[in-house]
Amino acid sequence: MKRKEVKSYGYSVIVTVKEIRGKCALGHKVGDKIIFDGLRVKGKMCFSALATLMPTVYAFAWGAEFPWDRNKDVTTVPCPDETIQVLFELKRDRRRPWYIKKGSRVCLAENSS
Repeated sequence: MKRKEVKSYGYSVIVTVKEIRGKCALGHKVGDKIIFDGLRVKGKMCFSALATLMPTVYAFAWGAEFPWDRNKDVTTVPCPDETIQVLFELKRDRRRPWYIKKGSRVCLAENSS
């Protein structure tokens, strides 16, 4: 079996607030976006939700796929507050990887801003 060489990897993950049951103490609203682009996080994010989201954001950024998701580039994660439930949708953007493999070296993608 021939191994497929990976030429690029590390993908941006866009997190969108999809649903809120109750009133979020931080003030998240449906439609709010947080972008994890490999170099920075853009957007307002509750620390409790951030701690819950990070394992999935990290896995998604590096190509993980979950068998329960129909679309392998979209998944959901609920906030940890059981009384005010915020549902976050995570979408992986495969169009602009963070890193591109050039020869035997890995280089930061030049167009990752």
